[in-house]
Amino acid sequence: MAVTSRFVVLASVVALAGLAACSSEPPTSPQVNRTLTASQTNSQLASSTLPSGERHFGQVSVEPAYNSVTGTLIFLLTPDNAPNPSHANAAHATAPLYLVEYPPGSTVGTMNCMGVPGNCPDHDGAVAGLATNVMPGVYGTNPAAVPGHDHLVAPPASGGDFNIAWEVVEILFTNKAAANTRLTTEAAIDAAIARGDAIEIDLGFAFNCSVVPSTTYYKGTPVG
Repeated sequence: MAVTSRFVVLASVVALAGLAACSSEPPTSPQVNRTLTASQTNSQLASSTLPSGERHFGQVSVEPAYNSVTGTLIFLLTPDNAPNPSHANAAHATAPLYLVEYPPGSTVGTMNCMGVPGNCPDHDGAVAGLATNVMPGVYGTNPAAVPGHDHLVAPPASGGDFNIAWEVVEILFTNKAAANTRLTTEAAIDAAIARGDAIEIDLGFAFNCSVVPSTTYYKGTPVG
């Protein structure tokens, strides 16, 4: 991950539960009866078909994300009792999980997590609050007005930056016009930052992950 000309801030925020590992298996939703194939990008899907929000069953939570290498949908799982933050204590033992926050008025459509407290209530408010504190000119001053965010991670065997523990990095836009373009890959994030259209904030903690198939998500009960 290139760090040249990037704005990096270590922020102290509440731990974000419910973010975890990923699966490169394409999702099939019983509600919309549509499959995302490996050759499709998410921009080719209607916004209404995209899954959004955490789902819970047993002792785990699952939520959607994007493969940061290919831009296709994947899913993340965290056991309720997993250490949070992770005990990883070295930079080489972590990989980034990007959390891209979109401001009010963004036209990207359905996001992985929507609203405040929203459908990912264990972290929606915290990341929206950080956005309004750091970039009020773009996000406003009311966290409840922030529409939502996406998660980007590199799954195992994707060729991207994968490790057992993920360091959470929040991406904020520096202007509203840029936020009308969805960032679903690390390359797109790097380009936005290089143009000055976005900044990154290292939230200063990591968590462990586990891999699940997409069918796991649809077995769960929606949260929020």
